[in-house]
Amino acid sequence: MLTLIVLIVLVVLLGGVYVSWRAGRLDRLHNRVEAARTALDLALVRRSSAAYELASAGLLDPATSLLLADAVRRTKDAGPGERDLAESDLTRALRAAFGQPGFRSSLAAVDGAAEMVAEVEAAAHQVFIARKFYNDVAARTIDARRRPLARVFRLAGNAPRPEFFDIDDGLGDGDG
Repeated sequence: MLTLIVLIVLVVLLGGVYVSWRAGRLDRLHNRVEAARTALDLALVRRSSAAYELASAGLLDPATSLLLADAVRRTKDAGPGERDLAESDLTRALRAAFGQPGFRSSLAAVDGAAEMVAEVEAAAHQVFIARKFYNDVAARTIDARRRPLARVFRLAGNAPRPEFFDIDDGLGDGDG
């Protein structure tokens, strides 16, 4: 009888340790999602700033400059539900600016133009990487939240369910 009680206590104790470990892991995943989202937001702001500098530098024709500046403004004014569309519009505006005939060759004539375009491209690539990383962490967190143990014991607590951030973020040079 004593052996049975000790065995039951041991099983309950090990079960409690396992549930506690899973809750801690889920909490760490939610923290990683928040950190990845912050990094993604910073990358998006950096890209917007670099795009605005390009739009106001006089390197583009006036219509393209206005299109690009308007796309940047819409990313800054967009609410949470509209941000992905505004960021995709900015990508398309950048793609249109970089796709103009003779755009690359015209950069050689202007001091600092190549560096400015390289900054925009680097910022756009950083957005691509940050979005991929964020969506990967969000997927792992969603998967961990779906596990039966997490659902039964409500291990996610009041943490919001992560949402994927899908935008058109490739400039056409192998970014995706």
